[in-house]
Amino acid sequence: MTENALWLFAMCLGLGGCVGLLAGLLGIGGGLVVVPALVWLLPQAGIDTELVMHIALATSLASIALTSGASARNHFRLGNVDFTIVKSLAPGVILGGLCGSVIAELVPSALLPKIFAVIVLLLALQMLVSMRFDSQRPLPGRFVTVCSGGVIGVVSSLAGIGGGSLTVPYLSAHGVEMRRAIGSAALSGALIAIAGMVGFVTAGMGDEAVPAMSVGYVYLPALAGIVMTSMVTTRFGAALVSRLPTATLKKIFAVFLLSIGIKMFLG
Repeated sequence: MTENALWLFAMCLGLGGCVGLLAGLLGIGGGLVVVPALVWLLPQAGIDTELVMHIALATSLASIALTSGASARNHFRLGNVDFTIVKSLAPGVILGGLCGSVIAELVPSALLPKIFAVIVLLLALQMLVSMRFDSQRPLPGRFVTVCSGGVIGVVSSLAGIGGGSLTVPYLSAHGVEMRRAIGSAALSGALIAIAGMVGFVTAGMGDEAVPAMSVGYVYLPALAGIVMTSMVTTRFGAALVSRLPTATLKKIFAVFLLSIGIKMFLG
């Protein structure tokens, strides 16, 4: 491993620790933190600036595929995963995740950070408003549900996130109990992340400029660092939920995301 790769691995160990803690404490997707952090770290590790956003998105999705998978397994054990809901969303979120990676490959590199920034700004505003739904409406028909899943998958893949920030409100708005909405969103998020990651890996295979120790656009030293610590610190974050004012912390984090989104949008 080169000196730059070792430095990035060390930085990502710290990044993963923060991501896991925030994910466990606030219930947010790690991609909202991982992507902007990697956009800042990767150029300092000698990564070509033209590839930075693609690598950040792909590596974020790869980390989410592992962490969301672990989260979904825990929710399954607790009986929180509704497979009827997941089956309805799955075709859309998988296809959407793949399409998001294709769109990211076609969009000019300079435009990708702005797309990410807009998505982050909207999610931060949603977090600030803390929209809650009390609805008994059932999920729409299969076609509409698949299309909704497709939109969630595309947006999530383009932002390098698992999509829980979109899936949970969508399910809640259609009368799904919050516990089942979160558990089902965790499994759907894993599917989105896997689909998006596969798309980015496939696209990156044909790019000769990708750095060594990469699988497509997924940069393994960064991925290893993030996952090694995030999967440990998530449990500590979850343990702090009852001790800290999470609603207030979530609003503070949303303001932080707003600043990140504005900064990335303005370049």
